[in-house]
Amino acid sequence: MRFAPLVCTALLLAFGALPALAQWKWKDSQGQVHVSDRPPPRDVQDKDIVQRPAATAKRAASAPATTAAAASAAAPLGGSGAASAAANEGAASAVNAAAPRATTDPELAARKAKAEAEQKAKAKADEERLAAQRRDNCQRARQHIATLQTGQRIARNNAQGEREILDDKGRAAEVAMAQRVIDSDCR
Repeated sequence: MRFAPLVCTALLLAFGALPALAQWKWKDSQGQVHVSDRPPPRDVQDKDIVQRPAATAKRAASAPATTAAAASAAAPLGGSGAASAAANEGAASAVNAAAPRATTDPELAARKAKAEAEQKAKAKADEERLAAQRRDNCQRARQHIATLQTGQRIARNNAQGEREILDDKGRAAEVAMAQRVIDSDCR
């Protein structure tokens, strides 16, 4: 009778420590770490799960080997039908328990695939638009150089709105600028 409170306290401490062992730790999409005694939501991928409960991790690691051993042991024995069926049920339940849970539902996967396809199409359209701009810039720069090399007088308006004629120094600067455009855009 003297040991009853001591035994009860020891049992309470033992059972109280069990949930502390069953801890899940994972990172969400923003990189924030979560700790819980419940598994993470379905949208959390396996690579983002930092820690699993000890029993779950052991079961997941040993279940495929155990399942294969149970299935191979049950088949050659050829014992009674009930014993063989029970072994197969046990193996099937172990496979189901060890099977990785789906990280995404089909609707979410379809939305992700659609978003990725749209993103790729947008990137391709942007790339085509930039390529067209480069071709246009290249053509304009070549025409500008050809015009500058004809030797004709070229007039342009300055910042004050006054008309000025390009001299040889201005013409050389314009040719150099057009040549840089050709070097960068004409590939």
